[in-house]
Amino acid sequence: MALDGTRAEPGAAGAPPKDDDEENEHRPGVGADPERDASVAEKPVEEAVLRAIDEGRRRISRRTPALLATGVLGGIDVGTGVLALLFVEHETKSPVLAGLAFSIGFVALTLARSELFTEDFLVPVTTVIARQARARMLLRLWGGTLVANLVGGWLFTLLIMQGFPQWESTAIEAGAHYVELGYGWKAFSLAVVGGAVITLMTWMQHTTTSSGLRIVPAVTGGFLLAGAQLNHAIVNSLLMFAALHTGHAPFGYLQWAQTAGFAAVGNIIGGLVLVTLLRVLQSPHTIRRERARPALGVPIGDNRRVEEDRRDG
Repeated sequence: MALDGTRAEPGAAGAPPKDDDEENEHRPGVGADPERDASVAEKPVEEAVLRAIDEGRRRISRRTPALLATGVLGGIDVGTGVLALLFVEHETKSPVLAGLAFSIGFVALTLARSELFTEDFLVPVTTVIARQARARMLLRLWGGTLVANLVGGWLFTLLIMQGFPQWESTAIEAGAHYVELGYGWKAFSLAVVGGAVITLMTWMQHTTTSSGLRIVPAVTGGFLLAGAQLNHAIVNSLLMFAALHTGHAPFGYLQWAQTAGFAAVGNIIGGLVLVTLLRVLQSPHTIRRERARPALGVPIGDNRRVEEDRRDG
């Protein structure tokens, strides 16, 4: 009681100290389940997973013309990075500066909302795991985006080499590097790391809704891929295309296909195993919650959704 006869509030001057049990009454205990207690959940991770799932649903549901157009644009956008890389390397002879310049292509890819084959190792895969799309829709997205990326990149690098024939030796050296890597453990390791880097870049971009902040992983990812000469199926394809367009490359299209295909296998392993599956496991209750309410047409026997092949046919 206060001197005037009124009851003092806990914590006020002259009041008895607040009981420790009362203070901790609403605090979660050790080992609290984030699925049941939101106060211990990692909200940024949950939000990133949900953003990836929603983005994957949009990507995977595109009609064929839109899917292919987006993929061609992705090849062209990365081609702007190849343009910057060849220009800077020709002028400075520095692979590090050239790699930094290449990041222009990934900035364009991010802000222009186009799409790269290896970006799809995280977003639509998470969507399929969460039962918001079917696996065959993922394969359609992968196949269409890969072909479209290569077509757009081939055309754009043709224009580059026609416009800058003085870069011939630089282009040949840059493209031949990936053929010279061969098909051993070194080339495979660089491909796995390349897949992990591009997928990590995608995850980092989905942890924020700010366009300005999304540029940061685009620059860092592009710099590592090109500056460290990681074995990335699309990047090495465009550099090899530039060399092939000169007519003097020490390799042909068969060697390009073998080199790019080998890189793609490593990219998929690095992207899916080292990044996507582990990121999904960061918030398993979020995935369980999404799987409990699958999208129409995803569960076996659910025909309430018009199939993609019918709509495109």
